[in-house]
Amino acid sequence: MVYLVHTAHWQFLGLVLAVLGLILTAASSGVNDWRVWYVEDMSVITSGVAWVGIWRACFYTHVLDTTEFCQSISIMDPFVPPEIAAAQVLCMTAAVVGIAGNLVAGYAVKQVYFNIHASHIKLAFSLAGTLYFLTAACSLVPVIWNMSVVLVNSTIDFPAEFHLPPAPVKQEVGLGIVIGAGSSLLLIISGMLFVCYRQPIKSQKSLSQPVSTEEEDSGIINRRSHGFHHGMTESRAYGQVNLAFEREETF
Repeated sequence: MVYLVHTAHWQFLGLVLAVLGLILTAASSGVNDWRVWYVEDMSVITSGVAWVGIWRACFYTHVLDTTEFCQSISIMDPFVPPEIAAAQVLCMTAAVVGIAGNLVAGYAVKQVYFNIHASHIKLAFSLAGTLYFLTAACSLVPVIWNMSVVLVNSTIDFPAEFHLPPAPVKQEVGLGIVIGAGSSLLLIISGMLFVCYRQPIKSQKSLSQPVSTEEEDSGIINRRSHGFHHGMTESRAYGQVNLAFEREETF
């Protein structure tokens, strides 16, 4: 049996990074502050700051019934800009593809550590790396897109029930974009570690030409027999005569 555990230490690290990256991807899509809006009118938005995410828009107020006022954002709403609609779809896609990548990567690492069906480990690692790259792309596209609209201070025409102005005084990049960028980086590193896996040539040859039990037993017997005859030859060639068996002569 060929042991391949020592060949996949970096891939095990890549699996850990990928799990962390997927958790951060889910966290980035759930936070509300992808964009931080600063508004001039503080009659309703008491703090003067509103947070616009891809699923909700929230702010603190002392005028309305609740201290933290939030309104849900749906992809079907007519006012939703394309970057937020794309972020909703791509973040959900990233979660599904990332889970599939973790399952394939976990299967590949298990095969290495337990030496089960080691012949297709390279294919499993390559597939896991490709899925991680796809997950990173699904997470990175909405991050870059929303960051670009923040930098140009793009507006959103919210309806009246949101109590948000059509345009802020200024806006900044929120925590959701930062977390999304970090998760994408982790997934890219993990994908590179999986794609770069190289199975040893010796293990590939031994896997392609398995040795039967009878052949192993025969080889062991031949090696022992060869060692025995070799030892006998050496003892004859370099042995010394025992003086106890020499004939004593009396004078």
